[in-house]
Amino acid sequence: MINFNVPPYVDTAIGYIRECVEAQKICGDGQYTKKCNEWFEKRTGTAKCLLATSCTHATELAAILCNLEPGDEVIMPSYTFVSTANAFALRGAVPVFVDIRPDTMNIDEKKIEDAITPKTKVIAPVHYAGVGCEMDTIMDIAARHNLKVVEDAAQGVMATYKGKALGTIGDYGAYSFHETKNYSSGEGGALLIRNPEDAERAEIIREKGTNRAKYYRGQVDKYTWIDLGSSYLPSDMNAAYLYSQLEIADKINDDRRASWDHYYSRLKELSDKELIGLPFVPEECVHNAHMFYIKCQNIDERTGLIDFLKKNEILSVFHYIPLHTAPAGKRLGRFHGADEYTTKESERLLRLPMFYGLTSDQIDYICDKVTEFYAG
Repeated sequence: MINFNVPPYVDTAIGYIRECVEAQKICGDGQYTKKCNEWFEKRTGTAKCLLATSCTHATELAAILCNLEPGDEVIMPSYTFVSTANAFALRGAVPVFVDIRPDTMNIDEKKIEDAITPKTKVIAPVHYAGVGCEMDTIMDIAARHNLKVVEDAAQGVMATYKGKALGTIGDYGAYSFHETKNYSSGEGGALLIRNPEDAERAEIIREKGTNRAKYYRGQVDKYTWIDLGSSYLPSDMNAAYLYSQLEIADKINDDRRASWDHYYSRLKELSDKELIGLPFVPEECVHNAHMFYIKCQNIDERTGLIDFLKKNEILSVFHYIPLHTAPAGKRLGRFHGADEYTTKESERLLRLPMFYGLTSDQIDYICDKVTEFYAG
């Protein structure tokens, strides 16, 4: 069986985890947490990186930093994971969904401005499949309307837009290190902060609303409750597992990009015959091969292909159910404008196996079976 995903693993991880245990420092903000934070700050150029327990929690932290109040509105795509909406809805804000672009599956930047009201406080673009949204347009809209931008870059580690790392362009960015991501700590995430002046408050929120981090640095003689907050610190053992991958981040990225390119070249003939659609990457974007998807003609064809591949020992999966069609989405948010592409394109999209270490022979076998399905 070719699994859809195999979590990344590097041999040095066990030694790093053992080091945490032997040092009797397995809670948050140990040496490996600090190493990961520093790696992302140097690699992306962000002012501050704070490792978190998940991308969900990193986004929740950003929502608190945005000072959202009940009734405020946040513009986002409906084609995203529930965490994007939950993080803001938990502050009492209303998710306002707008349509996506059918080429990248990202939020349609041309639909954002019309959705702005006096209650709008944040734009939350989602970089689907590690392909950047049209951030120049989004940042221009945000500047003209005095809005914050929180990038959901859960799938965007090592990807760029016009040379800038995804997650570093808006006010805040959130990464995911879930086991399905390019770099994983099992469960985990990170908050990227563009403005250094926001770093201290973020640190306080992340430490249950206390200035405990300043205490450990010797900047205060005791720590106390300062602000709203929660427990967003991952174990240092999780960070140690992640750091082993960051040390070979380029190798992992190159491996995935090679797999992505192999898929694309093998399936292009089917695309040229207009039997399937292939991913589109704008010229200004460098993607990270987070996923390889194809688009079937409709949901029935997709279901048939999933079943056919499974019978041939290949696990393929669909992706998000648009949030505005879900019970909570209907209750907590609203869709602005027409749903021209969100539902239609989501029902066509099928993700093929993609992971570090996927072999050329496996990709050839998968592509042979996709071709066989369409030949029939």
